[in-house]
Amino acid sequence: MRKLKIASAQLGPLNRSDSRAVATKRMVELMRQAHGMGAKFVVFPELAFTTFFPRWWMEDQAEVDNRYFESTVPSKETAPLFEEGKKLGIGFYVGYAELTPQKQRFNTAILVSPDGAIVGKYRKVHLPGHAEHKPKAAFQHLEKKYFEVGDLGFRVWRFMETITGMLICNDRRWPEAFRVLALQGAEIVALGFNTPSENLHYPEPPALRVHHHLIMAQAMAFQNATWLVETAKCGHEDGFRMFGHSVIVAPTGEIAVKSQTEEDEVIVCDADIDLAADLKRTMFNFAAHRRPEHYRLIVERTGAETTPANDT
Repeated sequence: MRKLKIASAQLGPLNRSDSRAVATKRMVELMRQAHGMGAKFVVFPELAFTTFFPRWWMEDQAEVDNRYFESTVPSKETAPLFEEGKKLGIGFYVGYAELTPQKQRFNTAILVSPDGAIVGKYRKVHLPGHAEHKPKAAFQHLEKKYFEVGDLGFRVWRFMETITGMLICNDRRWPEAFRVLALQGAEIVALGFNTPSENLHYPEPPALRVHHHLIMAQAMAFQNATWLVETAKCGHEDGFRMFGHSVIVAPTGEIAVKSQTEEDEVIVCDADIDLAADLKRTMFNFAAHRRPEHYRLIVERTGAETTPANDT
């Protein structure tokens, strides 16, 4: 039996006035808590070092780059997290805004091994929101303005005696992302998120948004026979609320553990990595049951079109 004690290190709000150094200090403390609980792998949120800045319309790109993007990882401000991970022998996932030498900008996450080496990088593919200014909206959701669509695809890595993949936030709503990881043998999927409690586009009760979040996590973990760790940054950031409900979901689709607050909080699960073996051998034996010759529409068509078989 392979076991890995995994922690989800949820962050409470980070306001615009909070520096990267402040965020990093809080994350170091969460990592120490996780270590004290026996965790060997810690999953931090999306855009963990700053406030969720895509809620703001900002026209000075140089200022945005300076305040919110990382051109090197680790940077001087974020290095203490990497140093603490190496000191404690803890591997981790962390999300941040990446500025490349070519001036490309991505919503990015990395896997860092217990020896401090960066072993994997993922750039968010499914960017939500809009690129234009919506002055009448309660807030902006400008990921399409500040980020490019990820260009690294969906990949997995040999990591801490597992096969681990990464996703970010809105990716959790797209079954294709999980299936591509599962087809490469994913045993753990790490995912950080920042999700507003209010739906920008149409009225939706916050409780319903949480409900959707939880059933998606359970369905994706079960249908792909993988452990899933989803970690929030949440609470009221400069008055704008994001929900918590960080979860670690077993390959059976059962929620193993869930956060209880919208503040800094660590939850831990002693994950049996081989728990999915029976599912992968029987119900979700891809080699035995998948029929990709009938799935071509999934990759050939982007938008839904009404195409009944009896149309002339």
